[in-house]
Amino acid sequence: MYLKQFRTGGDRNFGYLAADETSRLAVAVDTSYNPGMIVEDARREGLTIRYLFSTHSHHDHTNGNEEAARLTGCTPLLYGSLCPVSGVRIEDGAELPLGALQVKVLYTPGHTDDSICLCVGDVVFTGDTLFVGKVGGTDLAEQAVTEFGSLHEKLLSLPETTRVFPGHDYGVAPESTIGHERRTNPFLLQPDLESFIGLKRNWAAYKKAHGIA
Repeated sequence: MYLKQFRTGGDRNFGYLAADETSRLAVAVDTSYNPGMIVEDARREGLTIRYLFSTHSHHDHTNGNEEAARLTGCTPLLYGSLCPVSGVRIEDGAELPLGALQVKVLYTPGHTDDSICLCVGDVVFTGDTLFVGKVGGTDLAEQAVTEFGSLHEKLLSLPETTRVFPGHDYGVAPESTIGHERRTNPFLLQPDLESFIGLKRNWAAYKKAHGIA
């Protein structure tokens, strides 16, 4: 599988391109701020972008969609969209063909009501749901409860070798694995929901005490 991570701008935003190397069909994820850079890379590699995804509807993940659509002819896809190419609605468990690969949608609300993660091969693009050593921002009530469920019921159910690629370079590294996050991410190490929310509430103090940027 062809895979490339792009630093697109904004607040340390990441965008992505993943493709089946035989069919040369690709999916572009979170192309905000600099969609032209991702489209040009696809052209240089002889890839055809078949799908254009945003992991959620915040402006910093969607502001490049209009230009990306113009450059690729693809319809931007978010949670609830109907993909005109595959006829598949973007919802939990949806699978879109990508040559010998497929794009599988995981509905992971919490950071936003429409947050999704995307599995392609042995990779998961986690948007603002999971960062390396951190998790997406939420309130300390319903959003946090929902995010806790998404993390434990969806992402931590993936194989430990699954490579994690987040929506921002907020963590201690630009990529990780599910197994590494399970063993080291302080939020995923919390034994229960109450502790998870407690860490969110006291995150500034925790970061200072543990030398986390």
